[in-house]
Amino acid sequence: MKNSGRRWQRRSYHHGNLKEVLLDAARKLIEEHGAFGFSLTEAARLAGVSPAAPYRHFRDRDALLAEVARSVFERFAARLDTAWNNGIPTPLSAFEALGRAYLAFARDESASYAVMFETVASVEESSKGIEAAASSPEAEKAFNVLLEAAAALCRQLPESERPPLKLVALHIWTMSHGVASLFIQEGSAAKKVPLSPEEVLESGLLIYLKGLGVLPEAEAGSAAQS
Repeated sequence: MKNSGRRWQRRSYHHGNLKEVLLDAARKLIEEHGAFGFSLTEAARLAGVSPAAPYRHFRDRDALLAEVARSVFERFAARLDTAWNNGIPTPLSAFEALGRAYLAFARDESASYAVMFETVASVEESSKGIEAAASSPEAEKAFNVLLEAAAALCRQLPESERPPLKLVALHIWTMSHGVASLFIQEGSAAKKVPLSPEEVLESGLLIYLKGLGVLPEAEAGSAAQS
């Protein structure tokens, strides 16, 4: 049995799937124990390879987590991009769909969502938070979707009155992340609020857009009631 196990491990090295096997193992461990609740050795054990095998691709556990975060950010960006749909049928309706997609991802894949921000902040050795995540290469595609939405919403304003678009996008991301984090935490007091996270986010964003002058008062009111 021991020789058979060693042969299986050697095949793992040579047929080129070791990295993917380790990533799959890391995803399972994240679901069970959180982003930082396991070691590289445990990932190797779950993947069925020797403790030394992961070092062929990853210098340590944080490097493995960073690769997981990159793959999650890609899926997250694709989900946001699909919801935004190039601002069709209208920038406002597409923006509302974008917010719903953001919260759906955070709710449906809570462990993956958490690892995006926790891992990026840790690996970059910066303070945890939305700014660290938004400025990382892994988050650029997702942030660009929000940036595109901000540009479409602000386009109706005179050019001299348009706010900095990157700042608007970061405000949108911050608000979305805050609502998502409050509602997906186990035992969160926010769950006792008689509103869904979608309603909380939508109303907050509509107030924000109205403050920017992007939304006429009548349009903001009708959108909030729909």
